Amino acid sequence: MNTRKKIITLEALKRKMVELRRQGKIIAFTNGCFDILHAGHVRYLEQAHHGSRVLIVGLNSDSSIRKIKGPQRPVVPEKARAAVLAALACVDYVTIFDEETPVGVIGVLKPDVLIKGADWKGKEVAGSDIVRRYGGRVEYIPYVPGFSTTRMIQTIYRRQAGPCAP
Repeated sequence: MNTRKKIITLEALKRKMVELRRQGKIIAFTNGCFDILHAGHVRYLEQAHHGSRVLIVGLNSDSSIRKIKGPQRPVVPEKARAAVLAALACVDYVTIFDEETPVGVIGVLKPDVLIKGADWKGKEVAGSDIVRRYGGRVEYIPYVPGFSTTRMIQTIYRRQAGPCAP
């Protein structure tokens, strides 16, 4: 599928869901900032897509990320982040949302599976109550240690500052 066709509004995706469900597809949903895409993200998304699932990624908008992570983020603008995610074979659709959490998106799409990293186990996962209410489930993908966008950004700053930087 053309990468540009994978980036879709919530309303268009809602209409697409009717067709996908008619075909018997299992709809999986995950979300995140995906500010600087790294190997940990890719492994996570590949595992989330396994089998014949349709994987939808809810992408935090630039304004949403600023609310969550502060004025210095995101590093990469939302359209560019969406394009990189859509280029991955394991991602079927990307939809951008402005809220701090994807609860509204989850309520509209009603995915069969809500996916989060295992580092979320035991924490309140936004939308999990909605998914469970209609019979869906929450899955946790093992965390890939050693990968963190925040840590990557900090490393870049330290290296720019030189060998005496903290």
